[in-house]
Amino acid sequence: MSLAGLFNARWPGVALFDLDGTLVDSAPDLAAAVDRTLEQLGRKPAGLEQVRQWVGHGSPILMRRALAGKADWEPARPADEALFDDALALFYANYRELNGQHAAVYPGVKACLESLSERNCPMAVVTNKPEQFVGPLLKQLGLDHHFKLVIGGDTLDTRKPDPGPLLHAMKTLNGSRGTTVMIGDSAADVSAAQAAGIPCVAVTYGYNFGRSVQTLGADAVVDSLSELL
Repeated sequence: MSLAGLFNARWPGVALFDLDGTLVDSAPDLAAAVDRTLEQLGRKPAGLEQVRQWVGHGSPILMRRALAGKADWEPARPADEALFDDALALFYANYRELNGQHAAVYPGVKACLESLSERNCPMAVVTNKPEQFVGPLLKQLGLDHHFKLVIGGDTLDTRKPDPGPLLHAMKTLNGSRGTTVMIGDSAADVSAAQAAGIPCVAVTYGYNFGRSVQTLGADAVVDSLSELL
């Protein structure tokens, strides 16, 4: 499925991208920060494969899941809730140090971004990751020059799956519902795009809590962003 196929043979006027699990495999860094935090709290580390199942709703929920040891962290145990603020502060400090050390750009991403840049398509990152970590990660991986706008999970009052961040990015980049596409890896991305009234492409390789993206109702599903070219 070419991106042009979503807009009657025209390329999109604006492209919005999720970050973790879509552009970048950041789970190794996140897992290292989570495990260091848990060890500092006297708890057993969760490990990379477990943390992969917890990523996608932002750092606060990631840490709630880590403290509970499961994706379904509600209702939080009183002991976990008492630790939460300290645990989140520790996690931020650890992740600030580890951010980008082990992360890698997924195959096909650079080709896709370069092609859109050559077509003068304005692009934004719309992620639930705290904004303070987004710019440094993009810069370290050599992707920052492609994006005119970055919206983190704490940039606005809402975050995905609320459509607010997508609508804000679309308006800022002078896009419209008929020319803007969202590209992500999870139910939060697809739901936000559907609520915003824009088409969505879902990638199969990301962090959708271990569930298939085929059932989310995305307009297209791809194994690599290079397929969109």
